[in-house]
Amino acid sequence: MGELIQVILPVFSVLGLGFLAVRRDVFREEWIEGLMQFAQRFALPLLLFRAISTMDLHQLLEWRVIVSYYAGATAVFALGILGARLLFGRDWQDSIVIGFACLFANTLLLGLPITERAYGSAALVANYTIISIHSPFCYALGITTMEIARSRSAGVWSTAGSIAKAMLRNTLILGILAGFVVNLTGLPQPEIFVQSVDLLVRTALPVALFALGGVLARYRPEGDLRTIAFIGAMSLLVHPTLSWGMATAVGLDRDAVRSVILTASSAPGINAFLFANIYGRAKRVAASAVLMGTAGSLLTTSLWLALLP
Repeated sequence: MGELIQVILPVFSVLGLGFLAVRRDVFREEWIEGLMQFAQRFALPLLLFRAISTMDLHQLLEWRVIVSYYAGATAVFALGILGARLLFGRDWQDSIVIGFACLFANTLLLGLPITERAYGSAALVANYTIISIHSPFCYALGITTMEIARSRSAGVWSTAGSIAKAMLRNTLILGILAGFVVNLTGLPQPEIFVQSVDLLVRTALPVALFALGGVLARYRPEGDLRTIAFIGAMSLLVHPTLSWGMATAVGLDRDAVRSVILTASSAPGINAFLFANIYGRAKRVAASAVLMGTAGSLLTTSLWLALLP
């Protein structure tokens, strides 16, 4: 138990410090916004660029990791929609937002630092495999499903094209793509550039965790608590369980299994609320699911770490 606490508490302590700093008005919300912008637009894209540009692509694009994680993710998306519709009587559009909250785990700000703390930076190959297609996969699935439900005149393909353009303006996606380009082409990187990138990369996770805590301080637990608890169960328990079963079925090695499970057990990310905000549906539930799921993951992450070989 002591070892588990040493792994988890530093991550959640930094997050909690950001939360308390904003709640106690020690740190202004606009400062938190600036930190989050720095993390998302500069430090985290460079972290992904550096990792992907230097990795063996045969390891990075391990199909068994992708199948293990995303089979579970797709299953909880479907279960989330059906549960919201059949158990809680939500309409289809609300149900899709709730399913998206089950689907979109915080792979970058929680899954990555927890895996690194638990097993070291050498164990992060599978994490980067998952992260490299996470936003494109989740948004493509969520938006396509929502547009089918809405039956808008623009059509699914037109909407998908708009989303693709938006993704190409996302600096996280650009960092991933640039990493693949450098890796595939062997483009030389000047030493001064590498050292500068490494300096920024070291700030990425602590700054992002502190900023995430500050962002969560804006929210209050509101909405249907049963629905919020359902999202938490799907995200923190069902997704990692399904992914573990799939990882076992495809014969994934121990290190990759650890990364897949810890990433799958991450709480819903801020993008769950952003998706709800885009469509103006189930916003209170999505925001509360992010907040309460992050708090609940402190306990469930301990459980998964204890169970993992």
